[in-house]
Amino acid sequence: MGFILSLAIFFTSVIVHEYAHGLCAYWLGDKTAKYAGRLTLNPLPHIDPFGTIVLPLVLYFSGSPFIFGWAKPVPINFWGLKNPKRDIILVGLSGPFANILLSVALSLILKLPVGLPSFLIILLNQGIIVNMVLAVFNLIPIPPLDGSRVVFGILPRSIALQYARVERYGFVILVILLYFRVTDYILWPIVNKALQLLKVTI
Repeated sequence: MGFILSLAIFFTSVIVHEYAHGLCAYWLGDKTAKYAGRLTLNPLPHIDPFGTIVLPLVLYFSGSPFIFGWAKPVPINFWGLKNPKRDIILVGLSGPFANILLSVALSLILKLPVGLPSFLIILLNQGIIVNMVLAVFNLIPIPPLDGSRVVFGILPRSIALQYARVERYGFVILVILLYFRVTDYILWPIVNKALQLLKVTI
């Protein structure tokens, strides 16, 4: 039951993340996500059968040291943006920013001067932690994570195109880094600092 609840929190957080990408791109001129039916918080259009359901279950039941998954990425047309080099940075940052905002909002609910049920306190804490982890993890500059979109927008065009070619190996690189827990040295110090600011304990 705990795993199912954690998975539901994770998937909800990822939907918010992907929706933010699509909404930001829409505001900046690219209507691809809207036309694809992805500019919605309805979970069904965002489900990736393998990344959302199969992979997390396989990792969990195989006793993997990490649980990894994703929703279907929102389609973005780089050239549909008003200012592609600048706007790809804003679109890349919008997903992690949405997760940070959600973490802050949930932490404010925890601070309300009312007696919350214990299960709701646990749920809110999990939501805060999951969203903060998602935000920090996605800012790692390895394609196709959002951090790579920021780097792509900053780099000169010729170097950016070479950098983008790393994306074909991105999934393999991420799995290796996650398996050997290399990302822990980057992710958890930042997440822990953010949680301290929000006065949330793991």
